[in-house]
Amino acid sequence: MGRSTLHIGIDARMTHYRAGGISTTTRQLIGALEPLDTDGHAFTIFHSRKMRETLSATFARANLWTPPHHRLERIALPVELVRHGLDVWHTLDFIPPPFGARRMIVSVHDLNFLHYPQFLTPESRRYYNDQIAWAVGRADHILTISESSKRDLVRLLNVAPEKITVHLLAADASFHPLPRAETDPILHALELSDTYFLFVGTFEPRKNILGLLDAYALLRNSVGAAPPLVLAGNRGWLYEESLVRIDRLGLRDSVLLRENISQDALPALYNRACALILPSHYEGFGLPALEAMACGTPPIVSNRSSLPEVVGDVGLQIDPDDPAALADAMRRALSDAAWCAIQRAAGLARAATFTWERAARIALSVYTT
Repeated sequence: MGRSTLHIGIDARMTHYRAGGISTTTRQLIGALEPLDTDGHAFTIFHSRKMRETLSATFARANLWTPPHHRLERIALPVELVRHGLDVWHTLDFIPPPFGARRMIVSVHDLNFLHYPQFLTPESRRYYNDQIAWAVGRADHILTISESSKRDLVRLLNVAPEKITVHLLAADASFHPLPRAETDPILHALELSDTYFLFVGTFEPRKNILGLLDAYALLRNSVGAAPPLVLAGNRGWLYEESLVRIDRLGLRDSVLLRENISQDALPALYNRACALILPSHYEGFGLPALEAMACGTPPIVSNRSSLPEVVGDVGLQIDPDDPAALADAMRRALSDAAWCAIQRAAGLARAATFTWERAARIALSVYTT
């Protein structure tokens, strides 16, 4: 690029507005980049001007007035960036500015909005669908988080494969097996029983909550006293449909909603679950499956998109459109102790192969190539 050192900017504005997803990835990537040998390259982390927290003690901080997803973002953001003299700009939220840095790196986590437009709010559908083709064309390089997402970029948007680099995500170090003495107080505070089936994620149609509820009802009808089903996460679009289905199936007393679980409580929640259930129609990566394996909890996941490459041979994969198959998988996790023990060991071994250091090194190589 004609210079021995580069000024690299990372867009962290989303961390002020949302938890999980892109925000979690942004935080983890910045934290993993900090201890690396960056060959003297200068990093600036761009925060929302409203954000009091500073995400890095190592890298410089700059504040931006332009909020993400604003209707004037493509005009206002590059005007703000120009004065910083950036060589590289990395946006982790799909859409780059038209100018403001010599080289634009874009993270595209998934193409859910193209596969299942009916699962998005009209606002999100307009924001992503109207801009994604322009965004991948404007990007100098694309980072994505699974081979599945890379295939989608090539197939759905005709992106050249050599323009895409995959860097798999990892679980935070806090996700690991915990002694019962550490998990008991957290379960008590959450008013949870000794064991349960667990779903972690946003309560929205893409996650197939309705199919999960149907499968859980089938399980209860076949085995009688099944452990509760804990839905841990945040309300998303069309959340009310899940409440209606819970009532219709007579599951109000056995489906336990736990919203806004703190990051500190999540490892304990995974540890005490008999299985994580993630029957999503589509996932760009499926981080809860990896977090569950890191805690020694068997995953039961959809056989679609990126989830098979995350779990490998660990746990069970099911057709998300087949509630009976999901109920059978849950029954095995409930009744086959020997199988569960094998899956716990296998999950821990597989989770250990995913590291944020590796993800950060790959990102750094893309920045500096």
